[in-house]
Amino acid sequence: MKTKDITFIAAGIALFVVLSMCLRVPVFENYYLCLGYIVMTFYLWCFKWYEGAVIGFLGVILYCIIGGLGFNGMPGWSVGNIAIGLVMGMAMKYIRNIKSKPLQVILTAASAVIATFIGIELIKSFIDSFVVAQPFTVRFAKNFTSFVADAFVIVLSLPVCALAEKPAKRLRYGDVSSQSE
Repeated sequence: MKTKDITFIAAGIALFVVLSMCLRVPVFENYYLCLGYIVMTFYLWCFKWYEGAVIGFLGVILYCIIGGLGFNGMPGWSVGNIAIGLVMGMAMKYIRNIKSKPLQVILTAASAVIATFIGIELIKSFIDSFVVAQPFTVRFAKNFTSFVADAFVIVLSLPVCALAEKPAKRLRYGDVSSQSE
C-alpha cells in the first residue's frame, strides 16, 4: 500500500468522524443520522471495499472516543461496519459489471439494505447483547432505528457516489480514461 493510499484512507476516516459529529441530524428519539456513512459508502463505491470497511471501523472508534460516547456501542458498531463494507463490497464487485448506472445504483441500494441489516441488526445486536448484558431480542429491537437510519443514509448517498466516481478516481489515480475500470 502506497503512502498516497494511506493518506486517502486517513482523510476518509477524518471525514467520517467530522460528518458524524458536526452534522447531527436528529431522527428517532435519541438517535441521529450518522452522516459518516456517506464517506464509507463513497469509498466502497469509488475505490476498494476494504478501504470503506476500514473507514467505517476506525471512524466509529474515533467518533466514540472523541465524542465521549464511551465503549458501549463501539464494539458492535465498528464490527458491524466491517460487515457492511464486506457485504456491499462483494456485491458491488459483481454489480460493477452491469453497464447501466441506474441499475447499478438500484442493485447497490438493495445490497446496502441487506448489508446494513446484517451489520447493524445482526452483528451489532449480537455483540451489544454481550457488552450490555441484555438479551439479543432486546438489542435487536433497540438497534432497529439505527438500521433504518444508517441504511437510509447509505442508500441516499449512492447517486452522489455514482456522479462523483470519475472525478474522485481522477483525483486519486490521475487520468482514469487510460486505465481500465
